Amino acid sequence: MKTPIPLFLLAIGSLSAETPLPYGKDVEFLRQHTAVIELKDGDAAVALAPAFQGRVMTSTAAGDSGYSFGWLNYKLIEQGVLSEDKAAGKLESHIYVFGGEERLWLGPEGGQYGIFFPAGTPFDFANWKTPPPLDTQAFDVVSSSASQAEFLKTFKLANHSGTQFHVEVKRTVRLLPKEEISRLLGVPLAADVKAVAYETSNQLTNRGDNAWLPDTGLLSVWMLGMYKPSPETVVAIPVRQGEDPQLGPLVNDAYFGKVPGERLQVREGVIFFKGDGEQRGKIGIPPRRSLGVAGSYSGENQALNLVLYTQPQDTVSYVNSAWEQQKTPYGGDVINSYNDGSPAPGKPPLGPFYELETSSPAAALKPAASIMHRQTTIHLTGNPESLDAVAVKQLHVPIKTLKAVFPVAK
Repeated sequence: MKTPIPLFLLAIGSLSAETPLPYGKDVEFLRQHTAVIELKDGDAAVALAPAFQGRVMTSTAAGDSGYSFGWLNYKLIEQGVLSEDKAAGKLESHIYVFGGEERLWLGPEGGQYGIFFPAGTPFDFANWKTPPPLDTQAFDVVSSSASQAEFLKTFKLANHSGTQFHVEVKRTVRLLPKEEISRLLGVPLAADVKAVAYETSNQLTNRGDNAWLPDTGLLSVWMLGMYKPSPETVVAIPVRQGEDPQLGPLVNDAYFGKVPGERLQVREGVIFFKGDGEQRGKIGIPPRRSLGVAGSYSGENQALNLVLYTQPQDTVSYVNSAWEQQKTPYGGDVINSYNDGSPAPGKPPLGPFYELETSSPAAALKPAASIMHRQTTIHLTGNPESLDAVAVKQLHVPIKTLKAVFPVAK
């Protein structure tokens, strides 16, 4: 028998950005509906859910009473996974938007080699469906400790062209000590800054009998993080500058129609994108432009979020997730950011939330061969002056610019 939803979660849908729950209440809620593995080091903690593919549901830099960084869909988690007949015709027939600040997906999403559209169907929202192993199937727990947990899952997939894949995914989540965070950031943290960081190692293996080939479709490791939107949240992604046409565009904003200028700006080698959850849009950074980092800043929470990853040198073959028959299926992006909103007139948003995403190269794997994609997520809270050195070092802009790039009417 399910435990009734607590009184503090009786609101319909997700809680607003003005009334966020602290980390401890989020974990308390999660434990009422699914198993949770916690990684802890002092006030830094990370909550993982094996039932949701070992994803990081949320984290904190300040203990149970601290800010909870991940966006959670309380209503859907409380309801649980619906049966197919009950889900028919509802949002859950496309995806179970449980939330979580870092989840593992595989790409590509759309195109002739996409795995989110059944063979023979148009590339539209009505036919878009998240593969169950990446949506509703639990990952097995291999091991866990106070600082690390390992998950494993083997499953099969088919792409839009009918190619079959026998896949194994091994995922390890490791909580980082504060001294390692400073080393990664390249600057010391101010005394008043609170931090939580974790590294995930995500290994994709071909467990089939046939090699994965470009002519029939390749897969990639795709990491996505859901965060709480607000009018004062801005995404910032530094990019490599230059007019060389080989570098590709500074930013790709054509995923769901061109993003208007009041929501997307380019200033001196930094891409700024609104993370307010009020209008659906997506941007991407091609591999030759990427500097291996994306971030966001929430002014009302004084929170700086960073996603770092290791991009293989001289590798530019990335799957293309555009919802169309593609001319360049391996000309995709390596960093993405998505801002949620209505997918069609009169339709509700998926969340709302915003996302920071990274991808591995396209995996042309022989049987038993693997590819590894590592990503590190770092959350910092503190006075803007204390966060400034990190913002300049990693995102190439001071906090005052992050706060001013999209003025918010008061």
